[in-house]
Amino acid sequence: MQILIKSFNRPHYLERCLKSIIKHVVGYDEIVVLDDGTPDIYLNKIKENFPSIIIKKSNQYSLKSKSILNDSFDTDKLNGYTIPTDLWYDSVLKTHKYFLITEDDVWFTNNIDLSIIVESMNQENIKLTKLGWLGNKQDDKNLDIKPINHYLNSVYPKDLITGSTIFMEYFMFNKFKFYSLLYKLRLVDNKTKRKYWALNSILMGLYQKDYWLYMWKDSKNELNEKIQLKNAAVYFHKNKSNKNFIARTNTELMQTTFKSTASGVYHQYDKINLDINRINKILNEAWLKGEFNSMENYPKDFSDAYIKHFLDKENHPDAQYDEWYQWAEKFRKQYRDLGAEVDN
Repeated sequence: MQILIKSFNRPHYLERCLKSIIKHVVGYDEIVVLDDGTPDIYLNKIKENFPSIIIKKSNQYSLKSKSILNDSFDTDKLNGYTIPTDLWYDSVLKTHKYFLITEDDVWFTNNIDLSIIVESMNQENIKLTKLGWLGNKQDDKNLDIKPINHYLNSVYPKDLITGSTIFMEYFMFNKFKFYSLLYKLRLVDNKTKRKYWALNSILMGLYQKDYWLYMWKDSKNELNEKIQLKNAAVYFHKNKSNKNFIARTNTELMQTTFKSTASGVYHQYDKINLDINRINKILNEAWLKGEFNSMENYPKDFSDAYIKHFLDKENHPDAQYDEWYQWAEKFRKQYRDLGAEVDN
């Protein structure tokens, strides 16, 4: 099986991800990095340090990498660039029946033999095994959790409204005010759609190939989570009798950052003067020079004091530590309010 890593312009995190795989993971055939614009000056160092990995580049790689190197990459126009769903989709098409897909800012924290998990998935007809869930136990009340074996628990969604493709189109996108009507009838509330994330894992999922492809079949050059959740609900509806449809490991094996993002588009906050691209460049350059240790504070995220050292040293007006800290606190609060553990 393959491990697929979606990557964009944070080699200091990508190296951490790769090192954590080598440290903790067995039972896979190869690692494939799906890169969307990380300049070659950084990717070459990654390849030198990890010669066995495969790096695939997106169709818009050249445009993005040049704009990054020229400091002309405008995060406000990120969605004007093509999102590389074609690269992701084609790579999954070519992989085996089971694969792990993650991103560059995610890393393993515990040992795992993926071949054992895959064997269980094949025997129990598991479509998705979650290897991490951000420490969030708040949503467990919506799940029927039962042990499958020594390694895995079934996490079957309870009281999830599902149906045909047309039904879920009306439901997810409120066509003809369908969702609004259900809301007025008190059959749904503001937290209902969040429950559908039980069927998906963007960062930490070991998938059966057919299920992932079905979820992403309508997503072309865009990241529309509602489309994925709609498709997941339709697929789940057809397989409701399978009580092992979704599983998760007995303990969390992966962690992600709440201190960094590939682009400011996804986490913009008012009254904060910060250029995320500049932050990433400062850390990338320090990493390239061998000054930034990608495993600092591991298995936890990079410490605030460590990031402060590099930002203070550069002292760029668009990348001041105090502004970054305010930004990171708002980022963390978003997920903390959802029940995630963000302070690890």
